[in-house]
Amino acid sequence: MTVRWGFIGAGYVASRAMAPAVHLAHGAELYAVASRDAARSADLEPVVVHRSYQELIDDPKIDAVYISLTNVQHKEWVIAALAAGKHVLCEKPLALDAEEVRTMQSVAQHHQRLLVEAVWTRWQPRMKRMAQLVQNGDLGAIQSISSAFTFQGDLTGNYRSQPEMGGGALLDVGCYQAHLWLMLLGEQIECSVENVETVNSFTGIDLTSSIRATLNNTIQADALCSFDMAPEQRITITGSQESLHTGEGEAFTLWKQDATLIIGETVERFPPDDAFALMVQDVSAAIRGKDATIFPENSSLRVAEILDSIRKFSK
Repeated sequence: MTVRWGFIGAGYVASRAMAPAVHLAHGAELYAVASRDAARSADLEPVVVHRSYQELIDDPKIDAVYISLTNVQHKEWVIAALAAGKHVLCEKPLALDAEEVRTMQSVAQHHQRLLVEAVWTRWQPRMKRMAQLVQNGDLGAIQSISSAFTFQGDLTGNYRSQPEMGGGALLDVGCYQAHLWLMLLGEQIECSVENVETVNSFTGIDLTSSIRATLNNTIQADALCSFDMAPEQRITITGSQESLHTGEGEAFTLWKQDATLIIGETVERFPPDDAFALMVQDVSAAIRGKDATIFPENSSLRVAEILDSIRKFSK
């Protein structure tokens, strides 16, 4: 069985990463694309270009839909695609809040369809290695997790600058760091937010959020998210016996480049990989009924709950 994918949205990630990933994936085909620009849709080289999102999800030949719209549009089109009998891979963050995630997951369960948040960093071999080291106890008892994902960019006209569209640094890059916590600690975590410092833009979004929390009662965690700071991506994990940190290359958006992980005085090197392609392969395999590595859907709900608690604390 070949999984025939339909894309809703043909923006930067869809065109640069996801379309090539589907074209290369075994057992997957980019069958259709619908976006606001038919020419841009055609550039992704699908079999069919649809005139509207609804026309695409109504296409009986499509098995799965990848959604890469503004955050505020995720709920509407995820539910529409699921109700049409399609499996769904939706860009992160899956929803604006935990209540939306619960609604979407309820619809997926009702229609017995797969709903996966496209947190492609979870498929990175280096990230999986970090989780393996933590869960095997190679670092001893985990004492702290520190991470940062910051950059500077012109957000003029970008939905990320608009609160009503689900903008802000926390939703955009903070979700990667919350997913990191769950991935490292076995998907089940308690989170107590201790402090949140924010810098807001004139539009009302958080340009920067600095978070301090306690995980599982004993682990100190801090996360820095920003649209307004010099580019920085880092992950440091400290245990009672050893510590590790990301080395060369970006900590989160590592893509098709060499990577390094420093564990104490040991350096592990990772060849270039394409985590988007690994994600597409696994999701397509799961749709075909094969064994595949996909993180639990409840982890997306837990991340949304954590982000909700951070925003509530900062108000």
